[in-house]
Amino acid sequence: MRSPPERPLTRLMVPAAALLALGLALALPDNDRLWDALNRALPAPPDPRVVVVGVDDASLQDYGPLPGWPRGLYGQALRTLDEAGVQTVGLDLPLTDLGREDGALTTVFARPNVVVAVEPGETLAVPRARTGVDTLNTDPDSTVRRFQTAYPDPGGTVQPSFARQLAVSAGQPVPLETEPQLLRYRRSDPAHLAVIPFRDVVNGNVRFGDLQGRVVLIGLTAEGQPGATRRDVAGEVTPAVLLHAGAVSTLLGAPLLKLPLWLTALLSVAAAVLAVLVRGLWGFVIALGALGLAVPLWLVNVLFSGMTVSLAAILGTALVALERWWTLRNLGTRDPLTGFGNRLAFTRAIEDRWPGRAGRPIGLLLVDLSGFRRVNETYGRAAGDEVLRQLAGRLQTSKRRGDMVFRWGPDEFAVLLDNARPADLTRLSEGVQQSVDGLSYRDVTVRASVGAAATGPETRTPTDLVEAASRSRYRMKYQQEQRE
Repeated sequence: MRSPPERPLTRLMVPAAALLALGLALALPDNDRLWDALNRALPAPPDPRVVVVGVDDASLQDYGPLPGWPRGLYGQALRTLDEAGVQTVGLDLPLTDLGREDGALTTVFARPNVVVAVEPGETLAVPRARTGVDTLNTDPDSTVRRFQTAYPDPGGTVQPSFARQLAVSAGQPVPLETEPQLLRYRRSDPAHLAVIPFRDVVNGNVRFGDLQGRVVLIGLTAEGQPGATRRDVAGEVTPAVLLHAGAVSTLLGAPLLKLPLWLTALLSVAAAVLAVLVRGLWGFVIALGALGLAVPLWLVNVLFSGMTVSLAAILGTALVALERWWTLRNLGTRDPLTGFGNRLAFTRAIEDRWPGRAGRPIGLLLVDLSGFRRVNETYGRAAGDEVLRQLAGRLQTSKRRGDMVFRWGPDEFAVLLDNARPADLTRLSEGVQQSVDGLSYRDVTVRASVGAAATGPETRTPTDLVEAASRSRYRMKYQQEQRE
């Protein structure tokens, strides 16, 4: 049976919303802009366990260009840190020129609590030294948003990252994974220990209490050094060693948990379907709620794709708006009870087809009900509506492809036949008559009379076609009454 047109798309809204939301979740599994905004707005506090020793401009002025430094400087700095009781030391400096003949330095760098950063695919010429890949995940805009605990080298072998090796040396178990993970942004804090100049460490001008039990990274912080800086999520040019320190802090702290894709997809589907079901502007409330939920979850280290779920809710609201537009568009031409076009829709349809009647003759069937008024008077208007819906369902199933059914009047229907030649008219009329015969409601029998007409040389206007079908209907009704 034909459904009423007030919500002609409702039965399609829920599956359509679910499918579109699922596609959205698969297309946008990550919300980089949202997480960038949360990273900037809600930065993690500086980790007191991680300290940076910077090779700043003053250190370069004292000792000259970095590649030509005396080898003893490294040993002196590491001895000072060792005396201070640091837990582990990471060297993010160009040390690949150190050879095996440097016996004293080999002993220093081969200590189990020292990690040396090396370029991908390179090895350090120091036996037994622990190394990590000196790489950061840099986006095309030179911004570092993510890092990995392992990187494949050109030969396909997975090598641990510099940050991962430092975290492991500090006692934190970190698996080797090539899946990128978010780098927490850490805003500078005046109460936190600032970057210590390298020359102060070499000269011993440091407080051992500030270094005891800490993870110390030594790297370039001087301005203008090529390849030594990146951009953080705040857009600030930052020494790479500070970003490595942030990666170490991220690994030492509570892990950031990313919701699995299936759960994000399920939440997106639920948001879109709920927006369809509650209708109105509530979809925007759901969208704002989903977006706002990302904040408290971020504070407990959960990465929630709130933007994807929010867009899914807005998508559901858009489908509701589409349905309402469709309803308003058809409100003036649709019968609310049967879902068929009304008399205005019939007039527009026949006028649209009329110019092509010579090649494709137009046929018209008018269906009239006898006994319908008795059903209304005996059992009420609801019973009459049920009879009309039954008749509408039978007409819908008996029509051909291209034919159109209209509610012509209170108890009348019109079937506009496409390409109905006079020779086919009788057969089509009898088929409709058979489909509507036997219509009844309880003890009241409702009889339908079908009149038929088709365009021909004598049919000059649509009104002529309607009058011819009406005359045929009256003759059919009269013949039925005479047989009773």
